[in-house]
Amino acid sequence: MADDGSQRILEVVRQDEAVLLQRWVAMAVAPLQGRLTPAELAPVFGELLATLTTALDKGDLDIRSNNYAGPRALLAEMSRDWARRGFTPTETVSSVFSLKETLFALADGAGEPQQTVVTISRWIDTLGLYTFEAFARAREQVITEQAEQLLELTTPVVKLWEGVVAVPLIGTLDSARTQIVMEKLLQTLVDTGSEHAIIDITGVPAVDTEVAQHLLKTVVAARLMGAECTISGIRPQIAQTIVHLGVDLGDVTTKATLADAFRVALSRTGRVVSKGTTTGDRS
Repeated sequence: MADDGSQRILEVVRQDEAVLLQRWVAMAVAPLQGRLTPAELAPVFGELLATLTTALDKGDLDIRSNNYAGPRALLAEMSRDWARRGFTPTETVSSVFSLKETLFALADGAGEPQQTVVTISRWIDTLGLYTFEAFARAREQVITEQAEQLLELTTPVVKLWEGVVAVPLIGTLDSARTQIVMEKLLQTLVDTGSEHAIIDITGVPAVDTEVAQHLLKTVVAARLMGAECTISGIRPQIAQTIVHLGVDLGDVTTKATLADAFRVALSRTGRVVSKGTTTGDRS
């Protein structure tokens, strides 16, 4: 059964859809201060208005119903796009609320009863609330993606020499980051065929039991791939902390500097490092 309120709104919309769209776009663009032009916004709002009109024509004001699958998809897509472009939740939701003011003006001009205005207000409020929820989900996804990208960028695996790779770590080492370190290191070992890896923790501010366990897991994983690991960057303070914590690094080779670890890795490949040159093993 058709909802009388939806039909009243539909009548207001169909007075002049072109004028309605033009006014809606103009009201929504103004607060954005030039970051979106009417030409960019008009197609988005035009498609949204068309799907909303279709839902109203079916006598439906419940935006969670199947009749509103189209509008919901468009609002979610717009929210994702605006979240990625740096718009705020207020700016995004306000663009939807601009339709309310536009419909109010048209309803007033058509002499619609107060009940129609109330119905319009509640209908647009639910659309705005859905848009806010969609924006929040999109923003969380953007933040998660950016965090993952940042972890990738702050965890490089570099090839130092034929058969020798290094992972210079900077900042806090937690479970999530350790997993990325392990995955990137193992993949690089496979891609380069390297048999020696250096994990440099010079840039790690502190080492506790959890960090030490993470490092050991990475070393074990690399060994399972047939590579020997050396941990470098063991400063005096870190050495004391490891001793006080009673952490057993087992037979893992540790060095104070990356340079020392590099020498060890080169010697394991049969190369001798001498002043001014690096040569093959001389017997």
